[in-house]
Amino acid sequence: MAVRAKGGGAARKDLEQTREERVAEQWIDEGPVDATELRNTAEAAAKRAARKAREDGELDPEVKADVAKALDPKRAARLGERLKDAQNALERERYSEAKRVAKSLMKELSTVAAVHEVVGLASYRLGQYRDAAAALGLARSLRERVEDLPVLADCYRALKRWDAVDEIWAILKEASPAHDVMAEGRMVVAGSLADRGDLKGALQLMAKATEIPRRVREHHLSQWYVIADLYDKAGNVQKAREFFKRVALHDPDFADVTDRIKSL
Repeated sequence: MAVRAKGGGAARKDLEQTREERVAEQWIDEGPVDATELRNTAEAAAKRAARKAREDGELDPEVKADVAKALDPKRAARLGERLKDAQNALERERYSEAKRVAKSLMKELSTVAAVHEVVGLASYRLGQYRDAAAALGLARSLRERVEDLPVLADCYRALKRWDAVDEIWAILKEASPAHDVMAEGRMVVAGSLADRGDLKGALQLMAKATEIPRRVREHHLSQWYVIADLYDKAGNVQKAREFFKRVALHDPDFADVTDRIKSL
């Protein structure tokens, strides 16, 4: 399940804080969660990472330099345009086209991380997690981008490569990235723990996300939704209702939160 708002996923930057009564926690371990029901993908991260093309239609200067290093000027100009086409297709959610165009560039631009990133992100959005992990791993070997790590971690999660998920999480914690990137990584890892049957560990990992900040943003809503879902799977209806209601209080149209509250 992709945890995001229905209206396109733009960050909510200035939502009013409210107080909520806390209820006593009751822990009931009902065993492993169905992975299909707690599929918290790194969709927001993938969308952000897809925005490589500049508003003026030019390649990112760093990417343009990488292409220039790999080819003669004439060929670099031509394939740079093709790469820009692939990036634009990715941003416009034409994932099959983006992957096809980017893959056609891999032979001549094998040392350009952006090419592998397009293949990886397009594959991820198509649900082709093995291809996505391979391409994003190649991109990472050429250029480390901490912002892309939640996507790679979610690929490993889909492939049940738990050690790789844990390794990415360790890197993210060490890097201390932006709050939204850290939140995406935390949700992916919590989901992987739930997939492994460790609901208690997943909730412990999400404990840092339970506070209500002065300004509530979209990644806070996403984390509260995940916490509520975990409590629901653990059989703690009171805590599940508390966090689902907290999400609905700030955004009643967030994902399926209204239906989830009614179902409790």
